[in-house]
Amino acid sequence: MALIHLIYISSAIKEQTDAELDAILEYSVLRNKQNKLTGMLLYAGGNFLQVLEGEEKDVDAAFARIEKDTRHHGIIIIDRETIPFRSFEKWHMGFHRIKAQDAVNHPGYAPFFENGFNPEKLGIFKREAFGVLLTFAESYRDKPHLR
Repeated sequence: MALIHLIYISSAIKEQTDAELDAILEYSVLRNKQNKLTGMLLYAGGNFLQVLEGEEKDVDAAFARIEKDTRHHGIIIIDRETIPFRSFEKWHMGFHRIKAQDAVNHPGYAPFFENGFNPEKLGIFKREAFGVLLTFAESYRDKPHLR
């Protein structure tokens, strides 16, 4: 079966607290480990940007569960394609809550996340969506997950 990645964006029903985000991360790591999935979740301004990678059937099953999650809405798939290798193999779910300092540290990507993730910009520039995710993964490569 093919190895794929799926990148999507969604909006939270309400601003998520650190405790709520930690609970999402804890559940995601456990579930993704069981299903041999890897990926990255970014949260900014009430929006999620996530990439999942793994076998096609496993990614599709996880995404079906994600679509039913009532904590968010407005899910837009930015990219779903076959990949030759995993880019986020260090994490069953890396996570980072984007803060103002991240715009200073990553000015090239700041327009994509300064005010929450912009679905129109990221939808048009799917490589930039992947780039944002990969940039944060590379910035924290030595950590089991991001904060």
